[in-house]
Amino acid sequence: MKVGFIGCGNMGGALARAVISVMQTNVYVNDYDKEKAEAFCRDTGAEYRSGADICRECDFIFLGVKPAVLPSLLTALDSHIQENKRSTLVSMAAGVAISKIEAALTSPHAIIRIMPNTPVAIGKGMITWCNNDLVTEKVQDEFLKIMSGAGRLDRISEGLIDAASAVAGCGPAFVYMFLEALADGGVECGLPRDKAMLYAVETLKGAADMVEQTGKHPGLLKDEVCSPGGSTIEGVRALEEGAFRATAAGAVIAAFEKTKKLG
Repeated sequence: MKVGFIGCGNMGGALARAVISVMQTNVYVNDYDKEKAEAFCRDTGAEYRSGADICRECDFIFLGVKPAVLPSLLTALDSHIQENKRSTLVSMAAGVAISKIEAALTSPHAIIRIMPNTPVAIGKGMITWCNNDLVTEKVQDEFLKIMSGAGRLDRISEGLIDAASAVAGCGPAFVYMFLEALADGGVECGLPRDKAMLYAVETLKGAADMVEQTGKHPGLLKDEVCSPGGSTIEGVRALEEGAFRATAAGAVIAAFEKTKKLG
């Protein structure tokens, strides 16, 4: 099994590290910034290869380039892709449908489309994925195996993958903003910055685990924290005055609409 990455930026690099944690060897990378790719190889033990070599040699070819660049990249590498009929292309380009990838190739090819998020870098990612009809069950199993170090994977219909990306792909940025704001509030109340951040991080992790492990609706769990006339319900009221839930939902919707335009 050989796995190649064309593009080792933030997301491509994070996924490559996750695959390396599972495979150890036979992981190859390429990037338009050759120095960056070579530095990545020195740091991780991956091997540098040209894009053409990756297309000809690898079983899985991860395409970690920006959506606007992907069609021209596929056109440039098409002849090399066609030499390797056993390979599967794995695209992480936001908003770019499988049909658009197929249209850039001169003949049909197995394609998996994924939408990962940045926590794949620590093995805690949420990766949604879908595939075309040329991806066999055996290849799907191999894909899930090499991706097992990245986090949780969930197969979804392609019609929903942009919406999933708006929640899971963009969501970490929204969560980081909430964490920072929570800690800022603690600092204003007199907490040292490191303590405020520690409490915010651990609270968020624990609250998320409560939702997952208890199966209770978040609204019910919120109610269980809010004592009549207490401090928590006063804080909830302040959030509602700032349209907290509507703003958070609006952020997801805005990200979803932008993702569709990227395609």
